[in-house]
Amino acid sequence: MTPHTTEALARFAASFERSRIPADVRHAAAQCLLNWAGCALGGAGHPAVERAMAALLPFSGAPSASLIGRGERCDPLHAALFNGISSHVLDFDDTHLATLVHPSGPVISAALALAQHQAVDGKRFVDAIALGIEVECRVALGVYPAHYDIGWHITGTAGVFGATAAAGRLLGLDETRMAWALGIAATQAAGLREMFGTMCKSLHPGRAAQGGLNAALMAHAGFTSSTRAIEAPRGFARVTCGDPHLDDVTSGLGESWEILKNSYKPYACGVVIHPVIDACLDLRRSNAFSPDDIAAVELDVHPLVLELTGKTEPATGLEGKFSVFHAAAIALLRGESSFRDFTDEAVRDANVIALRRRIVAKIVAGTREDEARVTMTLRNGERLSRHVPNALGSLARPMSDEDIERKFRDLAQDVLPQAQIDQAIGLCWKIDEQPDAGRVGAALSPQPQVSYPTRA
Repeated sequence: MTPHTTEALARFAASFERSRIPADVRHAAAQCLLNWAGCALGGAGHPAVERAMAALLPFSGAPSASLIGRGERCDPLHAALFNGISSHVLDFDDTHLATLVHPSGPVISAALALAQHQAVDGKRFVDAIALGIEVECRVALGVYPAHYDIGWHITGTAGVFGATAAAGRLLGLDETRMAWALGIAATQAAGLREMFGTMCKSLHPGRAAQGGLNAALMAHAGFTSSTRAIEAPRGFARVTCGDPHLDDVTSGLGESWEILKNSYKPYACGVVIHPVIDACLDLRRSNAFSPDDIAAVELDVHPLVLELTGKTEPATGLEGKFSVFHAAAIALLRGESSFRDFTDEAVRDANVIALRRRIVAKIVAGTREDEARVTMTLRNGERLSRHVPNALGSLARPMSDEDIERKFRDLAQDVLPQAQIDQAIGLCWKIDEQPDAGRVGAALSPQPQVSYPTRA
């Protein structure tokens, strides 16, 4: 048993000095914030959010926290839940490619909810994001891939640790209470991959955010737990993973940063589909053909593509996000891949279905996760092929600040007026300079909110 994993993470989250957080890590935290905010705005009106709110909003406490993209306010615990759901429901949020965890949803949803409950300046907020994401990704590294292969949704399971660390940092937990908080998080860690393609997938980061905030608040009040909750023989790592490698959790902690290995999605679907979309879009842009000209399409892909996104006949927009066949058909038909193309209407479109059924996929040994080849045979016998060695958004072809900002504007344009979009972008990029990080929540609500209940 690797000793002291939980305590090492607690010490890092509680006591790591701000001056030791590099400038590029702090900038990456701002990227995460802007990307998270755009995804939450785009998902704010999704039926999953509407139904969760209809069920649970009647039980909310005092309305001190904003719901992104909506006019309602609620208590911080419910805000963390609802914002976590909306930030992930489009499957458009960031991805730590080494573990497939989506880091920002749990961490920022919890941190912002707390920042609207008590005074938090931008520097402390960035500290919390950076340290929370690091804890989340480190826990994920310690159990991936066996944990994921068993069937755990790692964003739900590892995410609660990141949300706890971020909220605990904002609450000023000492190392002992932070270790308790991580233990309270460990016993709440959950999320099943069986839920992919359903509303429950987005529930996972929402519950991770809510559970993490809950854990930090309880530890702050003196609620105890095991301080070996991650590494113990019956702790998180060994119970949920047959082959944990806990040295990866703490090796180089505070020296190398996983947030710098984070990636941002250009397309609102499973990340393993992205190289296929790139290839299809390139074929569409570079050649003159109509959909009726296409006789067959063959996709050469990594094994995870069929494991995660092999739905041949998706029935809903959520299932469409896990269908490489739908994504390829949309890209070839429409010459684009927008978050608006993964709706119930889109997957039931007769033209999309017809082309989808002419697409086959096969696993090709040696293909990387961010690589694919698409070969299209036209009815006249002509064959057109495109190979994508690295997908847009991968670490080899990262999205730029400008790309992330354009993505935010596209997601926000149907929710916020232009002046407010500009304001929100400015706040996110300069979050480190803000005297009140809670202003971000107000800036992301359709009706700007300028006052809060009395703060601690």
